[in-house]
Amino acid sequence: MTHRLTTATLLASSTILGGAAFAQEPFDLGTLVLSASLSPVDASSTGTSVDVLEGDDAGANDTTVLDRLTRLPGVSSTSNGGLGALAGISIRGLPSRYVGVRIDGIDVLDPSGTQNQFNFGGFTGAGVGRVELLRGSQSALYGSEAIGGVINITSWRPEELGFSGVAQIEAGSFETYSGSFSVGARSENGFVALSYGRVESEGISAQSFNPEKDGFEQSTLNLSAEYDVNDMLTFGGSVYYRTGDIEFDRSSFTNDASGEISSEELGARVYTRLVTGTITHELSYSYFDIDRKDPGGFTTRFQGERQTLSYLGTAELSEMVTVNFGVDYSEEDINSGVTVGSEDNTSVMAELLYRPTDQIDLSFALRHDDNSDFGGETTGRFAAAFRVTDEVTIRAAAGTGYRAPSLYERFSAFGDPALQPETSLSYELGVEKTYGERGFVKATLFHAEIDDLIDFDPAAVACGSGFGCYNQVPGTTTSKGIELSGEYALSPMLTLFGAYTYTDAKTNGVRLTRTPKHDAVIGLNADFTDRFSGYVDVRHVADVVPSAFAPANNKVGDYTLVGAGLSYDVTDRAELYLRVENLFDESYETAGGFNQPGRAAYVGLRANF
Repeated sequence: MTHRLTTATLLASSTILGGAAFAQEPFDLGTLVLSASLSPVDASSTGTSVDVLEGDDAGANDTTVLDRLTRLPGVSSTSNGGLGALAGISIRGLPSRYVGVRIDGIDVLDPSGTQNQFNFGGFTGAGVGRVELLRGSQSALYGSEAIGGVINITSWRPEELGFSGVAQIEAGSFETYSGSFSVGARSENGFVALSYGRVESEGISAQSFNPEKDGFEQSTLNLSAEYDVNDMLTFGGSVYYRTGDIEFDRSSFTNDASGEISSEELGARVYTRLVTGTITHELSYSYFDIDRKDPGGFTTRFQGERQTLSYLGTAELSEMVTVNFGVDYSEEDINSGVTVGSEDNTSVMAELLYRPTDQIDLSFALRHDDNSDFGGETTGRFAAAFRVTDEVTIRAAAGTGYRAPSLYERFSAFGDPALQPETSLSYELGVEKTYGERGFVKATLFHAEIDDLIDFDPAAVACGSGFGCYNQVPGTTTSKGIELSGEYALSPMLTLFGAYTYTDAKTNGVRLTRTPKHDAVIGLNADFTDRFSGYVDVRHVADVVPSAFAPANNKVGDYTLVGAGLSYDVTDRAELYLRVENLFDESYETAGGFNQPGRAAYVGLRANF
């Protein structure tokens, strides 16, 4: 078991490239990035900052996928408790409402929430095969909620011909027990894959006002398949399902710890791909529904739905020029008690990928969204990669973006239907130096500005609540800083890795809350023998401002977490492992008044077959 910053290879198949010519034994094509453009590109060719995690490194070696992502540069998180509690990700200082999340091509942002965002709190690595994290504005490719970046998750897929799978069981602190399996079969014409995961935990007390434990249980299911009818025609689809129950402390004012929320998510996507000469056409339909129930709450049900019909064309005009073009139509609904609303959105997009020389790759993307409520929004992105030498690459990107007001911000008792989108401008400049097979170092400067901000305004009267409304508030949010990361093999058995992010995020000169100014990770991976390995890592977070709602005795601020692990290959296909989190039992909070887990140890067995 190792902890790393990135994964260096991808075995690509017809799942990625969409042609029967690739539906054979896997080919090592380097690191293909599926989400940095409208069509897959090699990691060395994209000007966008992206990290790729695969296999066990995509979350199976951590309690949640979010735990893994926070060791990447530019990424931090907040959580309202332990496993299963509400948790959000932040990229370059911009919180979850600015981050898009897709699972097997399905947009899984919650349309019933206050803002459209994804809850990472109970999202474990069960069934996860690959994670791509893009930083910087991606609205020109993905539309709204992509100002900070996009996280693209792919479920487990079989890589070799025939039947294969992986299974894992784990037990540990807080009476936590989990298990998962993934099975699948691949032929020369396609594949089918099924993953299931289950986790149960007695948990910790989410809030600091009582010692009562808040339990969590969850089941997940992923199903995907693809079949090449012939060299020209392919059919495929996927299903994502997650259901769980989480206990929570409802109110510190009344000492009410009786809260319990049940949540159910269902997503599905079907597609067909047709190759006609130099043009590949893909037509897809996706569906996502979330239903959260809080029987004891003021609002007892939160239900949201999204449907999307998409067309994407890719024309390879020459070895130097590729043109992507597409059309999306989506409908989104919310039905949460008195909050009822809907919208539809039509978008057209195009992207030019141009390689003028063997050393330079350019990308120009443009997108126009036409919303049924607030009209049109046009965004663009330019990205460039310049390979100065075989070991040095300079990357640059600039883009505009937007975040549409959520259905809740428009149609709830505190909403204003007249709200307009937030708009953004971001740019970055980075350099990467590789050291052959031994490692790499990266440095990236970033800057983002967001205007037309949407926030709750106690003085606003448009909604008639008497307590304020969501409103377009004056000011500009600016987030700027630097990301550093690297990995280097000190010897055949010892590898050093690390990352550091400096983030200066403010609105009108006032620091953004819950956003670390300094976030650093350093660690070692060691292969003691052919079968015995281990790791240790240290993460230090410093200079964090708590929110205005944090209690006076909150513990939001500097903290240091140490993690360590050992693994032993019982056989060539089975691994026994031990993982310790928060080794020195640091007492800290990422959201004021909400506890974080202390020292925890987990033991597990993972097997491939």
